[in-house]
Amino acid sequence: MILSSEVSGAGTPLILLHGMGSSSSSAWPLIRPTLSEKFEVTSFDLPGHGESEFDPNQAMDPHSLAVLIIEQMDRLEIPQAHFAGNSLGGWISLEIAAAFPNRVLSVTGLAPAGLWLVPTTHRTFLGASSRVMAAATYKYADQMMKQEWARKIGFFEVSPRWRELPREILVDAVKAYGSSDGYFPAWDGMFKRRFDKPIIDSIPVTILFGDSDNTLPAQTSQERSLAPAHARWIVLSQAGHAPMWDSPQECIAEIIHTATLLK
Repeated sequence: MILSSEVSGAGTPLILLHGMGSSSSSAWPLIRPTLSEKFEVTSFDLPGHGESEFDPNQAMDPHSLAVLIIEQMDRLEIPQAHFAGNSLGGWISLEIAAAFPNRVLSVTGLAPAGLWLVPTTHRTFLGASSRVMAAATYKYADQMMKQEWARKIGFFEVSPRWRELPREILVDAVKAYGSSDGYFPAWDGMFKRRFDKPIIDSIPVTILFGDSDNTLPAQTSQERSLAPAHARWIVLSQAGHAPMWDSPQECIAEIIHTATLLK
């Protein structure tokens, strides 16, 4: 399977992996331009997300998606890379570091999924209904996101700074979410799983969570004992589940700093 990808900048490779129901174009616009001044940045659309078609024969659990990303690296002749991923993309990045350490220079997890003691076992009504609603309305995102009430309904749980986010970001996010054929398969792929694998300490790892993450709250989904023992753990003030939107400069700085810790 060939995933849609975007490449910008020059330098040491950095791979960006978005989260479930997101896309390359909607996840990274606030941090990609600056990162492209330091790295050759490659971002992929996961199966059934963004411009990548959904293949029903593609396993959608995080480890299988990690294998798929390695295949894309081989296709693009990327021998090694730094990784930064949000939510599911953060979990996939950690899986790659655990299973393919020779391909990974560093990992920055931006609110990574999988760090829970008790794995999920089923879809929640709220998550499923919001996706169904988005699928029915995303074609009208341009008009809807002009209305403050619609922006609030769509994003106040995701970002404590939803009022400050550029409208273009919100429009692209709604379109990505509503059109994501891979959303439910990716969600199902996380059931009965968590990330609890070792990562060698020669690979720098930084984990960032927002202090207002309602999607992966600290009480249930930010278990530090599951992260690599050598990982740096950072909590960002006034940031939600998409810290690259709420705290773009801090995320940029931490991705660059993590890359400099390479032994």
